[in-house]
Amino acid sequence: MFSLPQKAADIRSEVENFFNESILPNNQLWHEQNQQGQAIPDIEKTIRQKAKSLGLWNMALPHLSENEPGMQLTNLEFTGVAEVLGRLEWASRIFNCHAPDVPNMELLQLFGSDAQKEQWLQPLLEAQFGSSFAMTEPQVASSDPVNLETRMVRDGDQWVIDGTKWFASNASNENCRLIIVVGVTDPEAAKSRRQSMILVPTDTPGIKVKRNLPVFNHSSASGLHPELEFTEVRVPLTNLLGEQGAGFAMGQARLGPARLHHCMRAIGECEVLISLMVKRSKERATFGKRIDEYSSTQAAISLSRIELDQCRLLVQQTAYLLDTVGNKTARKQISMIKVAVAKTYQTIADRTIQLYGARGVTNDTPAAWAFSRARAFRIYDGPDEVHLQTIARLEQQEQDETLLEHYLLNQ
Repeated sequence: MFSLPQKAADIRSEVENFFNESILPNNQLWHEQNQQGQAIPDIEKTIRQKAKSLGLWNMALPHLSENEPGMQLTNLEFTGVAEVLGRLEWASRIFNCHAPDVPNMELLQLFGSDAQKEQWLQPLLEAQFGSSFAMTEPQVASSDPVNLETRMVRDGDQWVIDGTKWFASNASNENCRLIIVVGVTDPEAAKSRRQSMILVPTDTPGIKVKRNLPVFNHSSASGLHPELEFTEVRVPLTNLLGEQGAGFAMGQARLGPARLHHCMRAIGECEVLISLMVKRSKERATFGKRIDEYSSTQAAISLSRIELDQCRLLVQQTAYLLDTVGNKTARKQISMIKVAVAKTYQTIADRTIQLYGARGVTNDTPAAWAFSRARAFRIYDGPDEVHLQTIARLEQQEQDETLLEHYLLNQ
């Protein structure tokens, strides 16, 4: 996969021009307004309306129907666009292509009833409010959904929800109106049929924000990761998303494209980091030599390029498979990119910090924050260990034992 389809190349070019002209020059202003406590900075709202008027909207949703706003890009077509958006943490929001709203919109598209789509999906497609996804819990290893302790009990015509969630991204943001909560509706069912998803409006009584969690001591008004307590939270039975007991399967449908999008954006940020390394190496000198003359600097830049291009090709292959054979068939490749990109992301960020020295650990460059995001990426959406286990299991299933016997000389 050495080139994108012409449609994808054209849209990427349009998005990149928009990014360079309207987004990047306003990065400092966005951060100033964000630090002033604006959950959605005013400059973001202004640029977002401009992008929407140009039709650069909802590009990360391949399942759109004709009556829904935005472009209908395939996963492969979106790869180039996502790289551009990954250059700044807030760029995806301009085009309504950001997590957790995009994967939540996909859930509603795939499994929502007509009433649920009208109430929640349509406003999300228009970016009228935000949403959250609450699965991870503080007291259990949530990488195994069987461990989830949040209970959802039917009581007459209502669901009653009790439990604690954390890292429910965006749930405490003032623009958030919907939380998709994952919990146990039948603890006696088969392991993959115990969990369900329920749509919970954020103004429902019984929801308490216990705290907003920093990530490596970093927090922002727009990137909130709260810990939530649900105490006898009651919603109508009609708020069940999809079928009862289908929560695990629906979660896998949500996480496939979501992992892909995270990887795409990480590649875009790594491109920025490599450019910064090259710039730094030309500007600084030590012991009478420019930094780019040292073999260690050359190796850092060269290895970063090799590793990143390898990841890009793997991500493009995975996007193609998602488009052609589906999430389930491509699950090994999804796990492969999740591990490979996260590790490459962390490594490139680490090299950038090292080249910038003392400045690298400050906020003067994006390297320190990139490193913390990259390290967290190796945990969220499934830790490395779980994905490696998945890859190994699927690899074992795919091996042809009969064929392999011919390679062994001493049977």
